[in-house]
Amino acid sequence: MLLEERDTPLLITDAEVFAPAPLGRQDVLIAAGRVLAIGRDLQPGSALPLRRIDARRRPLVPGFVDSLVHIGGGGGEGGFATRAHPLRAEDALRAGVTTLIGALGTDEVTRSHADLLACARALNAEGLSAFVLSGSYRVPVATLTGSVRSDLVLIPEMQGVGEIAIADHRGSQPSFDELARIGADARVGGMLAGKRGTVLIHVGDGADGIDLLEQLGARTPLPRGQWHPTHMSRNARLFEQGRRWLHAGGSIDITASTSAELLEAGEVPPLRALLALLEDGAPIERITLSTDGQASLPRFDAQGRLLSIEFAPMHSLLEGLRELVLSHGLALEHALRPITSSAASVWGLPRKGRIEVGADADLLLLDADSLALDTTIAAGRVFAVR
Repeated sequence: MLLEERDTPLLITDAEVFAPAPLGRQDVLIAAGRVLAIGRDLQPGSALPLRRIDARRRPLVPGFVDSLVHIGGGGGEGGFATRAHPLRAEDALRAGVTTLIGALGTDEVTRSHADLLACARALNAEGLSAFVLSGSYRVPVATLTGSVRSDLVLIPEMQGVGEIAIADHRGSQPSFDELARIGADARVGGMLAGKRGTVLIHVGDGADGIDLLEQLGARTPLPRGQWHPTHMSRNARLFEQGRRWLHAGGSIDITASTSAELLEAGEVPPLRALLALLEDGAPIERITLSTDGQASLPRFDAQGRLLSIEFAPMHSLLEGLRELVLSHGLALEHALRPITSSAASVWGLPRKGRIEVGADADLLLLDADSLALDTTIAAGRVFAVR
């Protein structure tokens, strides 16, 4: 899949650049894994060895930033045979995902943070930018170094905490005080390490939804932006809570991966949920879409017994982008935000999700008509997709 290494500078000419804001026809010069220059008719010195890609006025967009991927594999709710496999770098790159946040989920017994970190470093060696989270569904939190603060301060790849589960029968049913302490430790650990310390909250289909987060927002000095609840289109009631949470200053994540069973059970279709929020004037800079890649999409009966299980694919962001633009008429720059610049901001990754001088050279070249992915550039390395 890899076509060229990044040692030689790369010049992309005649691209229709979306940064994600539209910049028009531009050339983009990349060197040492960063964007070096953006402009019309760039002419690097003739003595400079150079690779070239003629974009032929096709859209050039930032690589996708995926807010939740189970890079070590998720699942397991139906026994050992229902565990998902670890993520392959090729599956992310073919789906346009160049940056991802890796997390544990239900299982912190047979999966560990040491393995999660090893998976991230393996993906990084293959051109991706993989970060990880301390903690899991379980409270008290499982960590790598013994505490959330130490994980964030001492482990460069650790960007925050999660998924901490609330309103879910698979979670530990954390109390107000327990969750407040996790948020406080994540905030201070993040401050000491120069990170956001975001806490990713898995929200199940329990009737209380994000009631606990709303109490934390009202009764603690922690900003609402410390928490990033995911699966917020799981049902209509939770979606309405998410709408209020956004307008009160929080952020939310919508899971782009779904299944017929989940939709039948009452899930608000993810893209419809996003469009409704935008029509309502919700701040797009605080809305993200994620794949929940390699995670289980389980269906339980009223007694909590597993009925069926599927696994979330990595291509749901690309498919969602195409549907938003081609079927729903959303402008490309708006459809890009939740999976590029907004996601990068929520996770405190200023060089990700943008095409600008100094940003990391994570770029996607799309077909002008179908928006199908043609080429992925991750950290300046060019990967053939089609």
